[in-house]
Amino acid sequence: MKATIDVKDQTFYGRDFLTLLDYTPKQISQLLDKAQDIKSNKAAYAEVLKGQSLGMIFENASTRTRVSFEVGMTQLGGHALFLSPKDMQIGRGEPVKDTAHVLSRYVDAIMIRTNSHELVEELAEHASVPVINALTDYYHPCQAMADLLTILEHKGSLKGLKLAYVGDGNNVAHSLLAAGAKVGMDISVATPKGYEVNATIFEKAQKAAEETGASLMQTHDPLEAVKDADVIYTDVWASMGFEQEQEDRLKQFSAYQVNDQLIALAKDDFIFLHCLPAHRGEEVTSEVIDGNRSVVYDQAENRLHAQKAIILALLGK
Repeated sequence: MKATIDVKDQTFYGRDFLTLLDYTPKQISQLLDKAQDIKSNKAAYAEVLKGQSLGMIFENASTRTRVSFEVGMTQLGGHALFLSPKDMQIGRGEPVKDTAHVLSRYVDAIMIRTNSHELVEELAEHASVPVINALTDYYHPCQAMADLLTILEHKGSLKGLKLAYVGDGNNVAHSLLAAGAKVGMDISVATPKGYEVNATIFEKAQKAAEETGASLMQTHDPLEAVKDADVIYTDVWASMGFEQEQEDRLKQFSAYQVNDQLIALAKDDFIFLHCLPAHRGEEVTSEVIDGNRSVVYDQAENRLHAQKAIILALLGK
């Protein structure tokens, strides 16, 4: 990670945003405060990034990530460039190191959505501008920030709440564990056997949780995970890159659907989250995701505000 300039209001300047595990609880709280202010005072930030550019590298298809980053830069007075590997030399074998050095001469920050977390770390190592992880096989930190913002809006606080994640132990689950550990929110993850979260990432999150008192749990029992939950969260059973496993996963995950029977175990005032896109009738029923406890559209909107806060912090604004 790049060096931090530790002066007032500059604790994020020049850093990378690769995983929430790299940030302190106080820093995450500051980002959430900034996101709330940006959301409430859009006009005040209209020209903050005038003349600055964000390079956006997309290896995978995207709706929310691309639109929220591109619109966010525009609303901040800056400019975003969509960069597909098939249109770049990196897609034809140019070393990541060279791409990092060259893009750093052109843009003020780089956002990347790709499969390999190691590639993002390599890009960040060689880039002289901040690098933002917009999704890898290990982490989805921008989504987690939007999730925290949404929970904060609907619950008023984060510490001491219980979030139950039901489904695949994927990048979203990893980032929720990291987020919960940092803000003092209890996280219970229920997955089928063989689909647990990465053991190393879970251990890192457990260590971070020692500072905030958060409780992190893994189980194969979705009923145990959801009991008395304040927040229920799920994701598709076959994420991008695992489409060939779709039919097998439908069988393996059939007992992990978020439905009326499962949510009955949560607190009466629970909220339902899903990072979208959703497959109604698979990981969640229409009755739940379209019901009155669902806040998935607030959650999707908050990608915009959370990411604006991240960009501004990394650029020292």
